[in-house]
Amino acid sequence: MRHLEGHPGIKIGGSNINNLRYADDTVLIAEKEKDLQQLLDIVKEESEKKGLELNRKKTEVMVVSRKQELPIINIYIKGTRLKQKDQFKYLGSLISSDGRNNNEVASRIAQAKTNFQKMKTVLTNKNISIRTRRRALECYIEPILMYGCEAWTISKQTQKKLEATEMWFLRRMLRISWTAKKTNDTVLEEAHTTRLLISKIRKRQATFFGHVMRREKLENLVTTGMLEGKRSRGKQREKLIEGLADWLKAGKSLEAIEATKDRKKWRTMIANAVEQGT
Repeated sequence: MRHLEGHPGIKIGGSNINNLRYADDTVLIAEKEKDLQQLLDIVKEESEKKGLELNRKKTEVMVVSRKQELPIINIYIKGTRLKQKDQFKYLGSLISSDGRNNNEVASRIAQAKTNFQKMKTVLTNKNISIRTRRRALECYIEPILMYGCEAWTISKQTQKKLEATEMWFLRRMLRISWTAKKTNDTVLEEAHTTRLLISKIRKRQATFFGHVMRREKLENLVTTGMLEGKRSRGKQREKLIEGLADWLKAGKSLEAIEATKDRKKWRTMIANAVEQGT
């Protein structure tokens, strides 16, 4: 991919980024249609020199925009126009055209519930203690639900959905009918637990964030760097780092970034936040 160096991409923190790669999964990024076509042409040409060919059926394009009606772009491989999507899966996570993670969280919840149903005979078996069944839930279902959560921005709406999912699991494990008028507090008491899911997600986010901030690499840049251009009108979207700073009671975002440099202090802050959240 060295042949892409110097070609227009997007500017983050003053650096030009035009591609993301993991093994053979590649994403090309540009602000303009003509620049994206040029990047794709370069990859196609260099691949053919190595005896490789781009799969037109598996290559798709997407526009990231706040506009409800997305702009149509025309990108081609050998005269064939590539299919334009409003979301695509990259490394197991859904990337959406609106830049939000709502669809990804909804997908994770659906997958977790499906796998819960597959293990229903174990997870709802009252001959097995609720503590053991909760442990099975943590080992086999929660990893599916929380996959990729390190990059989630958790809005109030998203938090409500995740908390509702947590209670969905517990009510079914206790075989509580949906018509039974039991409060969530009663369900938690019967399950011998408290609300833990959001704290688990935040802990994973904070641990990963600290790791990224201590590295002088691309991950650090795209997490903290500013995109060039003007802000849109209206209320600005909440950022991952703002949500973390609030959970950790670390003050403003910059103060949270500074705190990550002291590994021991950062771990203590995470431990304190987890304790207060349980």
